[in-house]
Amino acid sequence: MSKTTEFFCRLPRSVDLIHDYEDITPTPKAAEECRAALYSPNGEYFAYTQPNEVVVINTKSKAQLYHRIQFQEVFDIYFSPNGTFLCLWCKPIQINREDGTWNNNLKVFNLKTKSVIVEWSQKHQNGWKPQFTQDEKLLAKNFANNKEIHFYEINADSDELINIAQPSYKYKVSDPKAPFQNFQLSPGLNPSVAIFIPEVSGKPASVLIYNVPNFNQPTCSKNFFKAERCQLKWNSLGTALLALASTDHDTSNKSYYGETNLYLLGIAGSYDSRIDLRREGPIHDITWSPSAREFAVSYGFMPSETTFFDARGNAIHSLPTAPRNTILYSPHARFVLVAGFGNLQGTVDVYDRQNKFTKVVTFEATNTSICEWSPCGRFILTATTSPRLRVDNGCKIWHASGQLVYLKEYQELYSIGWKPQSISEFPPLKQLEPAPAAHESAKEFLAKRAAASATAAKKPAGAYRPPHARGTASPSTATSLYQKELENNFKQQQLQQRNGINPSSGRARVVPGAAPVEPKESKTALKNRKKREAKKQQEGSPAPEQNTIVAPVPVAAAAAPIVPGAAPTGGTVVGGVASLEEKKIRSLLKKLRAIETLKMKQASGEPLEDTQVSKIKKEEDIRKELYALGWSD
Repeated sequence: MSKTTEFFCRLPRSVDLIHDYEDITPTPKAAEECRAALYSPNGEYFAYTQPNEVVVINTKSKAQLYHRIQFQEVFDIYFSPNGTFLCLWCKPIQINREDGTWNNNLKVFNLKTKSVIVEWSQKHQNGWKPQFTQDEKLLAKNFANNKEIHFYEINADSDELINIAQPSYKYKVSDPKAPFQNFQLSPGLNPSVAIFIPEVSGKPASVLIYNVPNFNQPTCSKNFFKAERCQLKWNSLGTALLALASTDHDTSNKSYYGETNLYLLGIAGSYDSRIDLRREGPIHDITWSPSAREFAVSYGFMPSETTFFDARGNAIHSLPTAPRNTILYSPHARFVLVAGFGNLQGTVDVYDRQNKFTKVVTFEATNTSICEWSPCGRFILTATTSPRLRVDNGCKIWHASGQLVYLKEYQELYSIGWKPQSISEFPPLKQLEPAPAAHESAKEFLAKRAAASATAAKKPAGAYRPPHARGTASPSTATSLYQKELENNFKQQQLQQRNGINPSSGRARVVPGAAPVEPKESKTALKNRKKREAKKQQEGSPAPEQNTIVAPVPVAAAAAPIVPGAAPTGGTVVGGVASLEEKKIRSLLKKLRAIETLKMKQASGEPLEDTQVSKIKKEEDIRKELYALGWSD
């Protein structure tokens, strides 16, 4: 958490739907780094850590100081089911390097007597939390590297220290080479313990259930393969257990997520079964109904399927496939929330369980990292927290009908949640009341979102433009090379038609029976012809007839012999051969025309290659060479 953390209680009065959203800052206010903050399960206490102490706040009315627990470097905290005991995990410190002795960094603090009742050494933070029975009369902890479970009788009204070396009851695995991986105490007045032992030496994994403290024979057990880990989840009465077994590697190579299998074990009647799911793929979420009579499973490759089962594992209803991975029952089990969070877009569906799973509403809660029902079952809290996301941190409160009623933004939000309250304080829902008037914060947010949506709808999408062309005026001409080529071809065809050339064949148009069209002589050709005529007159050769046309011809045609007595045609050169000067002039003029074309492209803003730029720089040299050959503009 941040260096300075501030806590607020912001709880609407859910029964009468009067929302004042009053901010209550605890006294004393957190002034230094806070690593953990937590409500007790019954909502009577709120505790948070400071570098040199743990502050416990009484939240029965206003947030007032209850007690300061003077322990340094407390990294994590955990309450017993009724909030009587507070467990602290402090920084482990090695006292003696030679014999490997560590300090007693795990402490159980009695909030009634304000004293530590037991402490022991727990080096690893993973799985450090001790477990309590629902009546808080027994405390259980692992022992001897997960080969034993020790149970200790405790008294909430006594400050007597517990001898950690003398447990009241003890469970020991039958095979010392196969230690258990985890265990879970059941709720309810008759506690049971479920123990998971993974696969070892070719033996299958197993889940064993014992009645505490009778460990001679399990009341129920299940053996299975493909289980490196197992999540154990009891129903609210402690009469049935869901065991979600998983592996990191899928032997069939069908899933990147490994393999998952779900098993159901029941104490009443000692039954066990594997839950058959209709679709292949990972299991995303499992949850029991608060009524303890059914459970729901979200499973399969996306879009996933959500199926509801009774307490015996029989499928009773399936929802349409959709990208969902979260299931949450409301406290009264009236509504069930099915949503897609995490890497999904955050769509939330609310169904009325008591009305044949009729859909109540669908709304969007993007970037949600925390989602909870209110204790009254009428509101839904969604929040975006850090460090999962460091932007758009804040919380939203929705009515079960899907209407946003409150919003609060934070620079950085680390944790948030409803204050736990007993369901007996809230009447069951016969019919969902209309949503209360939205807070000003929600109205402003909805107005901004509506304005943004309207702007996005009005703005034309337009064609895609590459990054280098963005921010400039849209081109009025065609942008694709194909369209440009079509336009250029069309222009050339028009030009050829104006010059009397057939666009399809490239030859001059000829009218049958009509005299051939004589090509127009250019100024340069006319000057050169007059110069040649004057030169020939000086040399004594007869001048050509006035009707003779001198036109540029290919070299091959110019080398053709002239038949004596025949009139010269339009494809010949006077004298029969083009001079070397004429050839040079033609070549230089061709280069000059190419340079003029490149200069026009450059003036229009079209990028040129380096070789093209170097050609433009040679224009002056070409003109000088032309003038030297007798050519003039």
